[in-house]
Amino acid sequence: MHLKEVTLLSEQYPTRDHYPFNILLLQKTRSIQFSSPVTFFIGENGSGKTTLLEALARQCNIHIWSGIERTRSVINPYEQTFFLYTRVKWANGIVPGSFFSSQIFRNFAQLLDEWEADNPGQIDYFGGKSLLTQSHGQSVMSFFKARYRIKGLYLLDEPETALSPRSQLELLRLLDEMSALGHAQFIIATHSPILLACPKSAIYSFDHTPVKTIRYEDTEHYSIYKNFMKNPRRYLKGE
Repeated sequence: MHLKEVTLLSEQYPTRDHYPFNILLLQKTRSIQFSSPVTFFIGENGSGKTTLLEALARQCNIHIWSGIERTRSVINPYEQTFFLYTRVKWANGIVPGSFFSSQIFRNFAQLLDEWEADNPGQIDYFGGKSLLTQSHGQSVMSFFKARYRIKGLYLLDEPETALSPRSQLELLRLLDEMSALGHAQFIIATHSPILLACPKSAIYSFDHTPVKTIRYEDTEHYSIYKNFMKNPRRYLKGE
């Protein structure tokens, strides 16, 4: 284990009327402990999962590969400041890591190709093949297989959006294997019932205020998919 805990300094929030400080869960949750090599954040869209995950990345000095900043009609001055009101506790000092989101992964893949053109051999660290010449899912798995063998803290935001069910099973096995070796710790925001089945993982539900742990079998992801597979027609009728 590398990261032990994150504390939210809600009493110091500069506002409670603007995103993300207006999210009730982020106001009421005091801290989250990390006691498993694999921790999942689950909850409805807008519940605060990605917000906290990105804050963790910034607080842990993990770079988020972003694209070109576009002009926006409304600017929220508080949007990128949430990490300033969090504190993290390490087990044995800071470790390196990475932040994955399928939305920004292509930016990294393009930069990697540029580095390879300048300094051949860079892609050897990611399977020896340009990530841009593979399908999105293939390039993502190539990145995972190479990167997660290195000691570190790994934050993933809905990785299943880039993966087929078969590839999700492949990632599930990779998470289990890498966490068992003891060098890697994963914190993952997800909607995938396949990934949530990772053995010995901890699941935090952001649908409860404050956030709380929940058993895999008690998640909506498990029950909805299980019941749907039993009788798809029932759901098509809106029952």
